[in-house]
Amino acid sequence: MNFFYKHKFFFIIVSFFAIVGITLALYYGVVQVQAEKIRQQEYQQRALKIQDEVADIIVLKQKATLAIAIALASQENLQKHVQYNTIPKHYFNAVIKKFRQKTLYENIWIQIIDKHGKSLYRSWTKENGDNLVKVRSDIKTVQKTKQTASYLSAGYYDLSIKAMVPILYKGEYLGIFELISHFNSIVKNFQEDGLESVVVATKEASKHIKHPFSKLFIGEYYVANLNAKQQFRDLLEKYGIENIVKKPYSVAGNYLIVPCALKDSKKKIIGYYFIFQKMETLSNKELEHFTFKWIVLGLFFFSLFGAFVSIILYIFVRKQQKYYKNIIDTSKNIIIINDKKKVLEANQTFFKYFKHYKTLEEFRKENSCICSFFVEEEGYLSKGGTMYKWLDTVFQNPDVSHKVKMNIEGKIYYFLVSASLIDVEREHYSIVFSDITQEEIFKNKLQQSVITDPLTGIYNRRYYHEKIQKEMYKAKRYGLALSVIMTDIDFFKKINDTHGHDVGDEVLKHYTKIIQESLRESDTFCRIGGEEFIIILPHTNKEQAVKIADKLRKTIEQSKKIIPITMSFGVTQYISGESEDYLFKRVDNALYRAKENGRNRVEVE
Repeated sequence: MNFFYKHKFFFIIVSFFAIVGITLALYYGVVQVQAEKIRQQEYQQRALKIQDEVADIIVLKQKATLAIAIALASQENLQKHVQYNTIPKHYFNAVIKKFRQKTLYENIWIQIIDKHGKSLYRSWTKENGDNLVKVRSDIKTVQKTKQTASYLSAGYYDLSIKAMVPILYKGEYLGIFELISHFNSIVKNFQEDGLESVVVATKEASKHIKHPFSKLFIGEYYVANLNAKQQFRDLLEKYGIENIVKKPYSVAGNYLIVPCALKDSKKKIIGYYFIFQKMETLSNKELEHFTFKWIVLGLFFFSLFGAFVSIILYIFVRKQQKYYKNIIDTSKNIIIINDKKKVLEANQTFFKYFKHYKTLEEFRKENSCICSFFVEEEGYLSKGGTMYKWLDTVFQNPDVSHKVKMNIEGKIYYFLVSASLIDVEREHYSIVFSDITQEEIFKNKLQQSVITDPLTGIYNRRYYHEKIQKEMYKAKRYGLALSVIMTDIDFFKKINDTHGHDVGDEVLKHYTKIIQESLRESDTFCRIGGEEFIIILPHTNKEQAVKIADKLRKTIEQSKKIIPITMSFGVTQYISGESEDYLFKRVDNALYRAKENGRNRVEVE
């Protein structure tokens, strides 16, 4: 008994540390198990995101390839060459060279197919003259429907992205213009983000590739991208393509490997796009949130043991805090802690973007919220009516991808935003801003190329159809006036025949610029044909539209640059409830009357 009382304090300390040790061991075990679950969830989410990005970029490239094919197929000279089967051997060499020098399309192929399905011209080989109808059902479909088509395909030469456009001349079907693009430019874009790619055809599809363009294979699988690195082809061969495609992701050779299925127009898998990301570049945002949250809860729990216990744990906790702070500081993402009043904490990455501020105190003196830097733009997160409305939106909708555009010291950035509540009582939030600037810039460039006329730089016919539908809907719903102007250049064919197509192109570009500068910011100017244009005028009635058209007519007539020209104009006002086709027909009729009545005039329907 004396021994017990003598060493009572010693036993209390030993018992305490035993309890603390057991508690910590259990705590650590639970955290590790949960951390592993979160890690696997992060891999799963990353794999899904990569698959979505690959699918989006391929769709965008399909659309861009189709847009280019439509532009090239509309050339009048080409239509005559196809009609009389007189396509020069190097007809498209200059076009292909320009694409290689000035665009992402470093290697495009062009094929011309006559109305019977016979190949008249291939830009990548001297081989032609074979009939493709028997081996390609897609050609039969275009022959029958006379509609454009864009899809992935495994043909005789490669696994590629194809766009097919029917060639029509004065209403007569002459054949098909086919533009073929490849995956190398997509691979290079992913490489800029630190991701490597290997594109392969399935075993079945590889058997149909009789003249392999890349001459690269992994066993029986044809490799479609010329820039597929050897180390990643070796990884696929070592772990087996058949095994990797069965799972949403695999971890091998210090890489996260994500397979993305490539499907043809009939939704049949014809290949796989494999993305490789180094494990150390993966950002476990949720794991960082989880560990930070459990540190805070652990500190709260152990503080109840009293002053003496607090002193002992203080040293331990401080070490742990420093450890996890180092983890957060090494993150490439901006991480801040917020209480809906001000920014409480920020990691080192925060100051790499906000370089003007040396400390968080300096930032808080000038800004009560990071939302002060938000750029209000459709498609991106808005800061809302109250100061932290945006944070409520992010937190209450965790399954939605929230993107924000920021202007930081005059430079534009794009971020993916996520938030989690780490302290319920004090309402502390952990907010992560992941930089997606390069992805957004690339995506916006691709989208812009699909809706923009390559010669004049204004919107194209595709964008006109999208925009007029939106404006007709608003006009009908809110009872607003809406008018359209259709115009074209008088005797434009004569200009081309007399001065040449180069001068014709300069005329189109110069006078397009004059009209564009004369319009209001709310107006939409589109090129819908060779020398034919259409202008959408929201909140504008017919009388106002006539004045605008006549002003444009006079401005064009007075300009003498390049060569003097005149333009004819047709004007009409939208009738609530009418179809887009009927509206187009009415304004087209007005333009026709302007032509019939002497040109260089405005007619109203």
